[in-house]
Amino acid sequence: MTRETLAGTLEEIALLLELKGENPFKIRAYRQGAEAVLNYDGDIVAKATADDLKDIKGIGEALREKLHELASTGVLKFHQDLRSQFPEGLFELFDVQGLGPKKVKALHESLGIGSIADLKQACEAGKVAELAGFGAKTQVKILEALALRESFADRFLLGMVTPVVETILETLRQHPDVSRSAVAGSYRRAKETVHDLDFLVATKEPAQVCKDFTLLPEVKSIIACGETKASVRLNDGIQCDLRAVSNEQFPFALQYFSGSKEHNVALRSLALKQGLSLNEYGFTGDTSELPPIHEEKDIYAALGLDYIAPEMRENRGEIEAAAENQLPKLIELENLRGTFHSHTTASDGHHTLEEMAEEAIDLGLQYLGISDHSKSSPQANGLNEQRLMAQIKEIAELNKGYEKFRLLAGSEVDILKDGSLDFDDELLMQLDFCVASVHGVFNLSEDEMTRRICRAMENEHVTMLGHVTGRVLLKREPYQVDHARIIDCAAETRTIIELNCSPKRMDMDWRWWKRARDKGVLCSINPDAHSIARLHHIGLGVRMAKKGWLRRQDVFNTRPLEDVLKFLATPKSKR
Repeated sequence: MTRETLAGTLEEIALLLELKGENPFKIRAYRQGAEAVLNYDGDIVAKATADDLKDIKGIGEALREKLHELASTGVLKFHQDLRSQFPEGLFELFDVQGLGPKKVKALHESLGIGSIADLKQACEAGKVAELAGFGAKTQVKILEALALRESFADRFLLGMVTPVVETILETLRQHPDVSRSAVAGSYRRAKETVHDLDFLVATKEPAQVCKDFTLLPEVKSIIACGETKASVRLNDGIQCDLRAVSNEQFPFALQYFSGSKEHNVALRSLALKQGLSLNEYGFTGDTSELPPIHEEKDIYAALGLDYIAPEMRENRGEIEAAAENQLPKLIELENLRGTFHSHTTASDGHHTLEEMAEEAIDLGLQYLGISDHSKSSPQANGLNEQRLMAQIKEIAELNKGYEKFRLLAGSEVDILKDGSLDFDDELLMQLDFCVASVHGVFNLSEDEMTRRICRAMENEHVTMLGHVTGRVLLKREPYQVDHARIIDCAAETRTIIELNCSPKRMDMDWRWWKRARDKGVLCSINPDAHSIARLHHIGLGVRMAKKGWLRRQDVFNTRPLEDVLKFLATPKSKR
């Protein structure tokens, strides 16, 4: 039993209750309970097992009883009874872009759809288009979403697999026969989605460690288990491979299995030019002049290169830069002093202003920018002018109680179809900052969308551009934009571009950040946080910033509060 299991069960109950058309307040109570479970600092499973949840905010008496039953017995009868009222495959429908509880309920009740296969068949037969509230366009969109889902079937979000990676790594570190351990592959390189997970250990007992690896509680099934390698499938469906090597081989294996393939090919080519051969086991050839190899950095040093951070290993100029001592000193998590783009219960967030501030303070941040949605996003309970003014005043009052911390009043303002903004300049100038984002009308041409976004950035009061392409990884393709033109416009208008580090976005794409950096465009690592737990995604943002070759000075929110306030108070034309 894990906290994720507890929270996931409460989330699923909320979905089931929505399908049944239950009271929305009851539904929200389960969702808030799930957030409370995920965000609790202590051992929530132990407290639930001991029926000791009385003082935890967001968990009422009814939820306390259910969590106790689930933690102590492994099952929850209320949940099982609810689930038995629906076909098992129905829950997959919630993963289809554009389908919420109301539409899933309509599909189930009207057409008896209970699985992805049923949905695809009904769409292909034209039955979905005939339903009230759907139509031919919705049917086409559903088919497109199903095709997209199939193409992403074996991919997983970087941020979503991070907890299980950390858990497995900690278990490997504690194994008595393991002297060194690491995660490699695309996860180590911080690719935004991963196909599988690669773990590496140094050990004198490879067969035993491989066998023990297959017995981890996170393992659902064993694919293979040999003397030096084991492959398993975890409970969440992702494949996990373990390779066991000697301590001497470890740095070579770590470098090799971290990749990328293109980086490794270039590195081997460089070795060959120096009369050496490099593989996952070591150097061969004339090694008499080589220094001892104990760590990865020794491999790069032996080839006359500065150490290249794993995130940069994509053969995009990093080897040439390392040879010329021109690699950037990359940003680190401890460099961040604050962050922007966070939501509260005023729009579609799960926590209040005070709760978001408290979490930011606990993270050691000096400031947190609040940017609830604007009025053209009714699906997100966007704020109108009156509600935003009231929030500005509330933030000002709260700031009176903080000594070394400050909430910054902002808004995530919708960029309308013509590039104008959801609020007028008179209101925007009363904010500390403004994030401008596209939230609708995604079907414009590349040129139209680019001009739309550029017009928004030309506004004096737009501090930063939010999630540049609107992509939702593994669910929704990005709308078409000309990244080069947007970066050039940001440089000209002195508009910051955010690195939206919500695991489902990671937008702007890492491939464009070096160009932005070289153009003098500032980045802001923003979590797009809708809860206190999601503020922690700034760590993922730092990894993605490293992948984009960003340094401390390239990231706006590495600046201390005093400098941030001075910057925000300065007209864009004078920055």
